Amino acid sequence: MTNPLLLLFLSLSLLLSGGGYAESKVPGRGAPYLPRIWKDAGGDTLNYRFREPDKIEKGKRYPLVVFYHGAGGRGSDNFGQIRDAGAMEAFAGAGLFAARPCYFLAGQVPKGKLWVDVAWSSLEHEMPKISDSMRLMFEVIDAHMANGNLQIDPDRVYAMGLSMGGYGTWDAIQRRPGLFAAAVPICGGGDKSRARNIASLPIWAWHGDRDKVIRISRSADMIAAIKSAGGAPRFTELKGVGHNAWSACWKSQEMWDWLFAQKRRAD
Repeated sequence: MTNPLLLLFLSLSLLLSGGGYAESKVPGRGAPYLPRIWKDAGGDTLNYRFREPDKIEKGKRYPLVVFYHGAGGRGSDNFGQIRDAGAMEAFAGAGLFAARPCYFLAGQVPKGKLWVDVAWSSLEHEMPKISDSMRLMFEVIDAHMANGNLQIDPDRVYAMGLSMGGYGTWDAIQRRPGLFAAAVPICGGGDKSRARNIASLPIWAWHGDRDKVIRISRSADMIAAIKSAGGAPRFTELKGVGHNAWSACWKSQEMWDWLFAQKRRAD
């Protein structure tokens, strides 16, 4: 159900800042993941989906899960990002929104674009200029967190993504480490030289040892660099698994229990 006060806030944001968000006309698909479009002050747009907890208790705050989809979710339909890799079904099976009440955001990268402008076949990379999709996604996150009509807990913002979105997850936490309370990057890779920036952040990476799309060394090298910087990340190397490491990750009740137990640390 769309909150009328939220829509009023969105309209005011658009008028005051030159940017804002509006409802997207995508009936029937993915409900109750509300389809919306973010428009920044310069006119750039990002399709995204937003969902609230199934039940909200007055005065209680809830985590925010930010999901970075894989390459299969790209497009302009404002639906692929939650259809990608069976995400909706997996999240329902894990009890998100009901047994694990939370808010949820998932932006959609346009066809041919990336969360991070890095070749998936690369064995290492230095953080490039922020992509338009990542920049706009940060704007969406910030706007929702600033919305006083939403009961988001600022100390429990979680980043998760797979494949192209695994790169996106690493990129997001390395650019804004103070924003997130924890991260679950799945079969992705980041900038090893910036490992120190996220050494104190709870991270649980997942990767299949037979992944031929994104080499497992991309995750393993990040974990090693973070440990060298004094961090204590978790890493699940899935034996005999190819590129679909997200299947085992999402079925892990231990992972979900761990994620929802994390709170942002005061540094």
